Amino acid sequence: MKNRLTKVLALIGACALTVGCMTGCGNSNNTQSSAESSVESSTVKDTVVENSAAGSSETESSAADSDTELTGSITMIGSTSMEKLANALAETFMEKNPGVTVSAEFVGSSAGIEAVLNQTADIGNSSRNLKDEEKQNGAVENVVAIDGIAVCVDASNTVKDLTKEQLADIYTGKVTNWKDLGGSDTPIVVVGREAGSGTRDAFEELVGVKDACTYANELDSTGAVIAKVASTPGAIGYASLDAVDDSVITVALEGVEATAENIKAGNYFLSRPFVMATNGEIEAQSELVKAWFEFVLGEEGQSVAATLGLITID
Repeated sequence: MKNRLTKVLALIGACALTVGCMTGCGNSNNTQSSAESSVESSTVKDTVVENSAAGSSETESSAADSDTELTGSITMIGSTSMEKLANALAETFMEKNPGVTVSAEFVGSSAGIEAVLNQTADIGNSSRNLKDEEKQNGAVENVVAIDGIAVCVDASNTVKDLTKEQLADIYTGKVTNWKDLGGSDTPIVVVGREAGSGTRDAFEELVGVKDACTYANELDSTGAVIAKVASTPGAIGYASLDAVDDSVITVALEGVEATAENIKAGNYFLSRPFVMATNGEIEAQSELVKAWFEFVLGEEGQSVAATLGLITID
């Protein structure tokens, strides 16, 4: 009996020990889970802090980008022949940069170079190459496009082609009637630009009649030349190719039509550069002016020039 009681007590003790061990294991697992939960919570907090820092960094970066937006104004003065190009470029540039104003006056190439040298303009537009004296005084020649000079006559004129010699004879007064050139018996009315015009300087130099022309009319803008020729029987004039409209007829020279393709190929002899002169190199200009030239000489600016019939700078 005594032995049986002893066995029962031993059995009860073993059961109690087992239950205690199980309870201990349960507490150990709870402790481990709690620790893991604490680690996970810490990791989440760290992630939130990191994300918050990253968001702050991105906000600061955006603010920095906003600070680099272009603002200010650019002033251009010069060639009337460059009016269409200058206005088209200005419009596109201002659309891209709402904080920028680009203004332009069209009063002739020489006036534009003078303005940039006097620092009354950021850019001097010139429809001719700069003179040595202008370069010596600090003007820098930045060619932005190539223009062809078209020779135009009124719509009733039957002469469609002229040689360089015939053109020179017309402008120096050696030939005064269209009948001598195969046309009708009509007096030739010689129309040209005013002294100081880049178009006039380029035309006279390229034709070889510098300071030897006999003009019936000397006009102060490209548009005025075209209007005068269109409304005057027997008139002949010269104008920037991109400015010519269907109110006049363009005359071929040496059998070559005045087209962008012929000018680019070097087959049409009346062509000249469109220059945006600066006082000193582009690199020495303000950040805004440097950004302007990056745009004008880049793909987008040259595309604008091409749409106007100008030859782009490769």
